[in-house]
Amino acid sequence: MSTIDAATSTAPRLEGPPPHLLIVRAPYYAHVVDGLRDGALAILAEAGATHDILAVAGALELAGAVRLALRGRRRYDGFVALGCVVKGDTDHYEYVCREAMAGLTAVVLQFGLALGNGLLTVHSMEQALARAGFGAGAHNKGAEAAAAALKQIAAARWLGAQ
Repeated sequence: MSTIDAATSTAPRLEGPPPHLLIVRAPYYAHVVDGLRDGALAILAEAGATHDILAVAGALELAGAVRLALRGRRRYDGFVALGCVVKGDTDHYEYVCREAMAGLTAVVLQFGLALGNGLLTVHSMEQALARAGFGAGAHNKGAEAAAAALKQIAAARWLGAQ
């Protein structure tokens, strides 16, 4: 699905108490990630969810931070990972994108987490800004990631896994 034809994200209806989520953000491109965060916060507010926000160094640290949160004293019903990787002139982009996405997938599957993935992997800053809610034809992937996390929480509750 492209940004242009993506449906507008809305908060799903959740049974039970308001969920508490951790937003993990990699603010390498702070303006872009702030836009993603704002979209995610709007969806969480619409759902009546509470949240904490944790900043990490970069996209590769997102999955590790989620894993660390599982070892901490605070309990979270779900997670939202936000970041942005913009293609440059070297192979670094491919490695970071692949490993960051694989890390998020691995932690979700290993621990059965509700996680919304809002890590942008784009070819240009123009694409990043459009996906962070800025400009004509913009769609906020941070809002989409928060809605996805809430839908996973709803599924876990329905299945009795939370």
